[in-house]
Amino acid sequence: MDFYELNLEDEVLDALDSMNFIECTPVQEHTIPVILEGHDLIGVAQTGTGKTAAYLLPVLNQLSKGGYPDDAINCIVMAPTRELAQQIDQQMQGFGYFMSASSVAVYGGNDGIRFEQEKKGLTLGADVVIATPGRLLAHINMGYVDLSRLSFFILDEADRMLDMGFSDDIMQIVKLLPENRQTIMFSATMPEKIQQLARTILRNPVEVKLAVSKPAEKILQQAYVCHEAQKLGIIQSLFTEQKPERVIVFASSKIKVKEVAKALMRQKLNVGEMHSDLEQAQRDEIMYQFKSGRIDMLVATDIVARGIDIDDISLVINYDVPHDSEDYIHRIGRTARANNDGRAITFVSMADQNRFAAIEKFIEREVEKLPLPEALGEAPEYKPTLKERKGKYRKGKQTFSKKKRQRSAQGKKDNRSSSSAPNRKKPSVEKKQQAAPTEQTASAPKKSSANKKKRNHRPKNKAPKQEGIS
Repeated sequence: MDFYELNLEDEVLDALDSMNFIECTPVQEHTIPVILEGHDLIGVAQTGTGKTAAYLLPVLNQLSKGGYPDDAINCIVMAPTRELAQQIDQQMQGFGYFMSASSVAVYGGNDGIRFEQEKKGLTLGADVVIATPGRLLAHINMGYVDLSRLSFFILDEADRMLDMGFSDDIMQIVKLLPENRQTIMFSATMPEKIQQLARTILRNPVEVKLAVSKPAEKILQQAYVCHEAQKLGIIQSLFTEQKPERVIVFASSKIKVKEVAKALMRQKLNVGEMHSDLEQAQRDEIMYQFKSGRIDMLVATDIVARGIDIDDISLVINYDVPHDSEDYIHRIGRTARANNDGRAITFVSMADQNRFAAIEKFIEREVEKLPLPEALGEAPEYKPTLKERKGKYRKGKQTFSKKKRQRSAQGKKDNRSSSSAPNRKKPSVEKKQQAAPTEQTASAPKKSSANKKKRNHRPKNKAPKQEGIS
């Protein structure tokens, strides 16, 4: 579907023309008409699918019609991280170039001057405020932020916000909002806690759920089955003859990031590190150096897996296997963007074999296992096993349940015991059962036949298709 087939104002279409946006992504095609009709919405879509434009465009379209107060905050977009807030702000600047809509980005890690600029924008009123929860609450607690006339409330990457512990912050903000607002929520996943949040803050929402996409076909996926101590040697061998360019190494924690970065620096590699312990100015500088090519390799936590828009990453290395399959897709999705080729390598240690097997099952393919360099010695056998049931223990090649172990131990005691204690009771074992949370399904709205072309003219030279926007 073309954007010209949607019921968008001329100002919005002018902005799209200037940015060479012609065709909608699937998430935009299904969600923009729903938002334009004024419905609350739950959108389940991954990063890189164009969801930023999916909510900004219809909101800007409504604001461009007028009728909203000039001295009030009309829309809040909540983002889990400073990096994502910055990226949304950049998109807002592009879309808003041909419109009179004002915006302010509110996120931590800045100096006092920036805080005063944020305060001014929040006090005088802004059409769109893009904010992280903690920073917005800091302003609210000072008493000068009025959200009583808000019309649009948007949560981007809601699942990640809850994972980062922002649930209470979000609910504090929601209590200050008017009931007659339009609420839009996007999430990459729909676990029970997200469903509960949706039931709390949305009213009769339309649900649009796009299938979790598999990794792009242009990503060459490979893996090394190895011991933990062999991982640094693999990286060294990868770049012995070829200098690394645009490489991201993902590690499981900020402590691991620091350790790996120092080890790679000792290998004389040009490395930077990205994690939550850095000040915002430091993070901005690291990203600038990486984007400009001054840093060849970036070692990072999952802070870079979502919300960082760099299109020419040549290689992603998973130093540790991600905790779930969707994180794997987000990580390796940093490469092969904007129609480029890419490569993703995962280091699979003995402890991570089951987890990686689950990822292979999820993406419905077996990832190629590469042989280790000879100098590193032998690799462990790749032999993932099913997880043991709760309450069971492994001993050699045999598996004993709790009750069997207790009966065995009790029998030995009975054989050793005297006749003075013949009626000793066996300990009882209670088994708890937990119901698995049910995942809420969602259906995409039908394509409206009432949407007609806003214009009769089209650009003479059709621009390239729009690439996905994180």
